[in-house]
Amino acid sequence: MNFQDHFSGHAAVYRDARPHYHPALFAWLAAQVPRRDLAWDAGCGNGQATIALAAHFARVIGSDPSAAQIAHAEPAANVEYRVEPAEQSSLAAASVDLVCVAQALHWFDQQRFHAEVRRVLRPGGAVAALAYASCRVTPAVDRVTTHLYVDLTGPYWPPERAHIEAGYATLPFPYTPIPAPAFEMVAQWNLGQFLAYLRSWSATQRYAQARGEDPVARVEADMAAAWGEAAQVRAVRWQLTLRVGRV
Repeated sequence: MNFQDHFSGHAAVYRDARPHYHPALFAWLAAQVPRRDLAWDAGCGNGQATIALAAHFARVIGSDPSAAQIAHAEPAANVEYRVEPAEQSSLAAASVDLVCVAQALHWFDQQRFHAEVRRVLRPGGAVAALAYASCRVTPAVDRVTTHLYVDLTGPYWPPERAHIEAGYATLPFPYTPIPAPAFEMVAQWNLGQFLAYLRSWSATQRYAQARGEDPVARVEADMAAAWGEAAQVRAVRWQLTLRVGRV
């Protein structure tokens, strides 16, 4: 099955420059299932959520159709990575306690993936979809970020990005909902780290490939002026979308 690959070409950049989820999120997810034998991180990318789940489950399987992403994933003793699509996994039927999809649900064939969730999920298990969109720093920094996001790289975002901006409300989630608390993602970054994050956007990479120039370089001076001292560490915040349910 073909898949939309927006990250293999910069898998190492993506791994190193992305924010991390708060550990409390995965502790809460683990508390929603009666058993913690096996979690599946579908569309795991560089394994960020996979490793976080490994602290709470006896085994975790992370799967992604991108071999490049899997090659850059962090290893752990109780984690196994598989290069395969989420819609057709090699997992045994009724074997999974928690299905987690972090920043990837919008890429899947929805009907086929949800059928696969029903096949592999153990009775009493749960499924969780996580996503985060734009970030906030300061009003001055946010203005420059918005200029990059909308005016420069806007045409280079894939259409599926709209599902993240809508908090996944535009995607089917055919499960009995589990009310979830609000979680925020926060990174403490200096200017260089924040610019690296902007360069990890798929739209930034697509812009550079199409036009032969780095769009972040076009806003770097304005961003530096808005940020202040380059070494200054600022809090970068993302609102996390979390949809959780049971079959």
